[in-house]
Amino acid sequence: MNVSVVLFTADLRVHDHPPLRAALDGSRHVVPLFVRDRAVDGAGFAAPNRLAFLADCLHGLDAELRRRGGRLVVRGGDLVDQVCEVAREADADEVHMASDVSGFAHHREERLRRALEADGRRLHVHDTVTTAVTPGALTPSSSDHFAVFTPYFRQWSGQRLRAPLGAPRTVRVPDVASEELPSRPAAADLSAGLAPGGEAEGRKRLAAWLRSGVGAYEERHDDLSGDATSRLSPHLHFGTLSPVELVHRARGAGGPGAEAFVRQLAWRDFHRQVLAARPAAASSDYRTKHDRWRSERSAREDVEAWREGRTGYPIVDAAMRQLLHEGWMHNRGRLLTASFLTKTLYVDWRVGARHFLRYLVDGDIANNQLNWQWMAGTGTDTRPNRVLNPVTQAKRYDPDGAYVRRWVPELAGLDGPAVHEPWKLQGPARAALDYPDPVVELSEGLARFKRARGRE
Repeated sequence: MNVSVVLFTADLRVHDHPPLRAALDGSRHVVPLFVRDRAVDGAGFAAPNRLAFLADCLHGLDAELRRRGGRLVVRGGDLVDQVCEVAREADADEVHMASDVSGFAHHREERLRRALEADGRRLHVHDTVTTAVTPGALTPSSSDHFAVFTPYFRQWSGQRLRAPLGAPRTVRVPDVASEELPSRPAAADLSAGLAPGGEAEGRKRLAAWLRSGVGAYEERHDDLSGDATSRLSPHLHFGTLSPVELVHRARGAGGPGAEAFVRQLAWRDFHRQVLAARPAAASSDYRTKHDRWRSERSAREDVEAWREGRTGYPIVDAAMRQLLHEGWMHNRGRLLTASFLTKTLYVDWRVGARHFLRYLVDGDIANNQLNWQWMAGTGTDTRPNRVLNPVTQAKRYDPDGAYVRRWVPELAGLDGPAVHEPWKLQGPARAALDYPDPVVELSEGLARFKRARGRE
C-alpha cells in the first residue's frame, strides 16, 4: 500500500494546499497529521487565545477531511518522534510539509529530515504554502535579504505567483491511531470577544471582505472606529487561508483598495524573509541603537498601566483594552501603543512584544517581533526616531472619539474630540471622571527618548 504523511503545521486547510496535493498525487493513501508539539508549549507560545483558535481550526480541518472520506490524525509529544512513529505505523515512504521561517522551525525541520532518512524515508518541504513568495527568493545585489520594504515590494509585485490549487475530492486515510481532537480552554482563560477559527469561518470572512470591504480599504484602513480592516490575520497565522489565494482574489477584485490590501500581504512576506535571514531578530535588535531601556522592574507601574489600559491617554487605553477583550487589535492601534511603550515610556520593545504574544490570536513571531522593532527604532524602519503622538494620532484616526468611547466607557459621556484630552476638563467635570491622569507628560517622554538616543 503506497502511503504518504502530510504534516500540518501553520497551514490548517484543504484549499490551496501544495503538500496535501503532492501527497495525493503520489500516493494512494495519505495520513493527514497534526502534532501538538510539546516544545511549542515549553517555549510559552501556547497562549489560551491561540489554543482556542487552534482547536477550532483542527476541528474544522477534520470536518473538511471527513467530507472527503478522510480524517485528521492528532498526536501529542515531540514532533519528530511522533511523525516518525506515525510513518512507521502507516508504512509511509514520504512525509510532506510546508516550509517555515523561524530558527526553531528550521532546526525542527532538519531534525525531522535526519530522523526520517535514518528510517529510509524522505521529507518533502514545500514553499509558498504560508507565504505568497518564498523567503529568500528575492534578494538585493548586496545582501542575502531585503532590509527595506519598498525595493522588496517592487520585486515582490513583479513575481508571477503559482495558481491556487483546488481542494481535493477524496482523501483516503489508512488505519492509524489518533488522539482526540483538542478542546478549547476554559472560557475564563480566554478573551471574551475572541473570534471563532477554522477554514470554513475564514473562507466566509474572506468572501464577505471581497464583497463589501476591500473596495474601501485604501481610504478606511486606518479608521479606528470604522473597523474597516479584513480581520483575516488570525486565519493567515493558522493557515486556514492561503496567502497565494488571497493575493490572486484581491487582485481579481481590482481597484486601489485591493492594491493596498495586497501591499499588506507583501509586508507579511517581507517580515518573513527578514526573519528567515536573521533568526536572532526574534529576540535581539535587528539594528541595535544601544538603547538604555528602562527595565521592566524600574518601570513596573507604567508597564502595568499600559498593559491594563489605564495610562491616562484614551486612545492608547482603548487599543489595549481591545486587545484584552478580543485577542486582537486594530493595526493603527498596534503602532501607536508600541510607540507609546517604547518611545514615550522608553521601555524595552521585548516587554511589549511578550504582552502582545500573550493575548494576540494572530500572535506571530515574524510579524509581531519585527513590527515591534520597526516601531522601537531597532528594526527595518528607515526613520528609527519616529514618535507617534497619541493625541495627534487620536484626532486623526478617531476624530469623533467613537473608538475611545467604545472601549473606555468611563469617558462615554464626553462628546466629540474632547474625549481624547480629558485632563483638560476643569473643576467638577474633571473630578467626576473615574479615569486616571496621564502616567507621563508627552514632552517628558520625548525628552527622555532624545537623551537616551543621544539627540540632545
